[in-house]
This record gives sequence, structure tokens and C-alpha cells, in this order.
Amino acid sequence: MASVDVTVRGAGAFGLSIAWACVLRGARVRVVDPNGPGAGSSGGVVGALAPHVPENWNPKKAFQLESLLMAETFWAGVESAGGVSSGYGRLGRLQSVMDDNGLTLARRRGENAKDLWQGKAHWSVIKTEDAGPFAPSSPTGLLIHDTLSARLHPRRACDALVAALRTKGAQIVTEAPDEGAVVWATGWQGLLDLNAEFGRKIGDGVKGQALLLAFDTKDAPQLFPGGLHIIPHADGTVAIGSTSEREFDDPQATDAACDDLHARAIEALPILEKAQVLRRWAGVRPRARSRAPLLGPWIGREGHFIANGGFKIGFGMAPKAAEVMADLVLEGRDGIPQGFHTDELLKKPDQPLS
Repeated sequence: MASVDVTVRGAGAFGLSIAWACVLRGARVRVVDPNGPGAGSSGGVVGALAPHVPENWNPKKAFQLESLLMAETFWAGVESAGGVSSGYGRLGRLQSVMDDNGLTLARRRGENAKDLWQGKAHWSVIKTEDAGPFAPSSPTGLLIHDTLSARLHPRRACDALVAALRTKGAQIVTEAPDEGAVVWATGWQGLLDLNAEFGRKIGDGVKGQALLLAFDTKDAPQLFPGGLHIIPHADGTVAIGSTSEREFDDPQATDAACDDLHARAIEALPILEKAQVLRRWAGVRPRARSRAPLLGPWIGREGHFIANGGFKIGFGMAPKAAEVMADLVLEGRDGIPQGFHTDELLKKPDQPLS
């Protein structure tokens, strides 16, 4: 008899969250990662849990909405079990309205959100003067405010999951054989392994660089000026990120791209100019060819499953991804949207992609 029911390979956002969902259902779980928890992109500093815009709705966007709405309960349970804070807070997000066309679009999306977000969150246009001191400039004097966006501190969230898992008897080790069902949540290197096995592009890695500043505004909403994430954390820091680099030599090196992030953040929010830079971070995020998470059975390997491709939304997707993967692995129930499903990308060459 196997000593564990589920082996999870990879101790990042997806791997640890799936392990937690399985443990809560009574499974014996072992998490295996040679580099330890949060060693990859899940150990970063940004932690923006932000929604898709409320338009052109589809099952993938509905899945993300459900995950973001699950997050508060999910992280509260993790923190209660292990006694370690993830830094989670649903404090919303502010974006500048750049011109009249942007205002028309923002208001239309606000109307869409009333139905699509089920009354559980709101998307509205507010005056800059009503947003408080931690707000981006706006040429129109108006901002988009959504109440669905949340934040957490990625590194601390990994620590919180590890603490919770250990209180439930889960093992977290650097090496061990496969036992029971096996879930592969091995990040960008795992996507490269899939490329090699299936003989075509399944996914790759995209490097990101980010900054962490000493600036205490822990109860402020996150900002998204010009595609830049500015995230106040509960520990009195502010994260700035991030770059998207398809070509790179050193996955963990920071360079002038970090300096550019810093300059853009100060331009958007001058009060950050004198904030001390505490950390420069770089890591590689797993990006599936579909740009969506890749979830489901490993085709051709009975009893093996894949949870990868979180890219920039791994923590935001983690609560729902963990739920559907536990359904599949432990109960054989497949509730994964087709746009995320391994069937979409892992079909054999004689089974063309639809």
C-alpha cells in the first residue's frame, strides 16, 4: 500500500494549493520540490490578483471570477490552519481614464459588471480627488475603480500554505518517488519538458523583474497605471512590477529593466520617489501556448496530471484550480473548462488540435 495518496511535484502556487485542497478532503499528500517551496516565480513580490475586464465573457473568464471570489475564504482557511499570514486583502484597484473613448469604454464595462460579476463586485468611474493620496494621475481627472481585485504577498502565501499543510500532516520534501496519483506543477521547466515529450510547443517561460519598496500604505488599493502593477502589501511595502521578457540568459538577474520600472512608478505616483528600494527580484513565469492555465490529465501517462501555466495569474487562479484538480485527481470528476484543459494542447500528433 502506498504511503501517500497524492504526490505533488512542484511547490509553487498551483502545487501547494492543490496539495491543500487534497489534504482538506482527507488525502495523504506529499509535495516534492528539489528547490523547496516558492523557489520559482511563486516566490516573487508582486501578488496582483486582478480580474479580466467584464466583457466578451466566456467560461475561462467565469472560472477566474469564481476563483477570485473564493480567495478570501481560501486564504482565511490556510491562515487559520497554519498561523501564517498570506498578506491577502481584497482592497480593489484603481486605473486612469485616459480620454473620452476610455471613459465610454469604462462605463460600458461598469454596466457589464453588474450582471457578469453577479453583484459581488463593482466596476465604476470615480473622481481622482475622491481616491485618496495613493492614486495615479489621470488626464481626465477620472479613475476606474473595481472592487474585485485583491493582493497577497507571493512569498508569504507560499509560507502560509506550507505551514497549513504541515499542520495537516502533509510531507514537503526535496526528493521522493512517485506514489499514488501524481500532479505535475513544475513551472516553466515543466513546460519545456512537455515540449520535448510531445514534440511541439506546449509552453515556455517568460522572465519578469520586479521591485519591492519601503512605503507603508497597507490599506490602499492597488494601482494599474499604463500596464504597471503597483501593489501595497500588508507588511508596509509596495511592490512594482513587472517586465515580460521572452528572451533572457540569466533567469534571476536584474538589470536596467528594473530601473525602468522604478522610473515609471515614480512618474505615475511621485510620492514613491523617496521610498527605499528593499529588493530587486527576477524569476521566470510559466506561460502555456494558450496563455491560459494548463490543467488536466497527462495524456499517455495513466494516473498523472498537469497543473501549470499560471503565468501572471497563478495565485488568482489557485483556489479554483486547486478545487477542480482535487475533483479530478481524487474523485474522477472533470470540471475544467475546455480552454484550460490539457486536451487542448496535449493531443497526440494524429489528433490535431481543434
